[in-house]
Amino acid sequence: MNITAYRRTTQIAFILLVFLMPVLNIFRYDTATKELIILGQVWSLGLNAAFYADQSVRGAGHIALQFFLKAILPWIVFLAIFPLLGFLTGRFFCGWFCPEGTLFELADNLTLKFLGRRSLFVKKPNDPEVSGERKLLYIIIVILSVVVLPLIGGVALTGYLVAPKTIWTQIMNWDFTFGVKAGIIGVSIYMLITSILVRHSLCKYICAAGLMQMLFGWVSPVSLRVRMNMARADECTNCRGCEKACFMDVLPRMNKRDISCVNCGACIAACEQELGRGKGLFQFQSGEKRSAVGCGDPQGSGSSRPCDKRISPLQT
Repeated sequence: MNITAYRRTTQIAFILLVFLMPVLNIFRYDTATKELIILGQVWSLGLNAAFYADQSVRGAGHIALQFFLKAILPWIVFLAIFPLLGFLTGRFFCGWFCPEGTLFELADNLTLKFLGRRSLFVKKPNDPEVSGERKLLYIIIVILSVVVLPLIGGVALTGYLVAPKTIWTQIMNWDFTFGVKAGIIGVSIYMLITSILVRHSLCKYICAAGLMQMLFGWVSPVSLRVRMNMARADECTNCRGCEKACFMDVLPRMNKRDISCVNCGACIAACEQELGRGKGLFQFQSGEKRSAVGCGDPQGSGSSRPCDKRISPLQT
């Protein structure tokens, strides 16, 4: 499999995990019983029982420790996940796992097949060229996606607040409580609006998880990045495949740290498609250590000659 196939596998697997977590009682909050369920067990602080069992100073200290371990520490760990991911892997999660990012990519691809551009509003210089064949097929796929995917997402995500068994019973009987209706309709509308109108602008400017990864990845000296091997820059054919493959509008051949890059590796796959498997100019790399000392100076002699003009990302 190439890098794109691996990425699609991780994206689909993570979406399945998100959908199945409430079904398997891995994680959900039941609004009916007001219980947080983690790994099949009710997560209870147990403070009332502990207080009445021992009202001494020692008992108060035990309660304080229990509150820290069960209420404060889990939140600290949870809130530290995305900063830590950003520090080590940049926005790798965004490009390889994020369900919203996957949805936006699907919307981009369907719009591209249907309208010949990724955006609903304007054709960008890096939009790939597509053939007009099988347009009717893609119209059908677009209609089904607009109707089916938001409903599936609404049902699955409402399961985090209402027991999935309750939701499916109401669906089978077509008799919904207000909470279930509000959950399904609310999530469906959100998915429709973001996937049709907002898309990757949400990833760049709104998503808190993405912004934390971006910030900590930016300042990290060790975070994962996609770099171009400048020592082989003269092998670039200026096909601009790397730019056309990038749905985040990054210019990979600029070879600089870009806060919008989600480390998806689409530029790596595009370059290998042009130059051959294993011969691409892009690769994943941790930190700032360059794959070559300088453009055209692989021996590190200190000479600095300009890169071949063909690699200019501004050239059309």
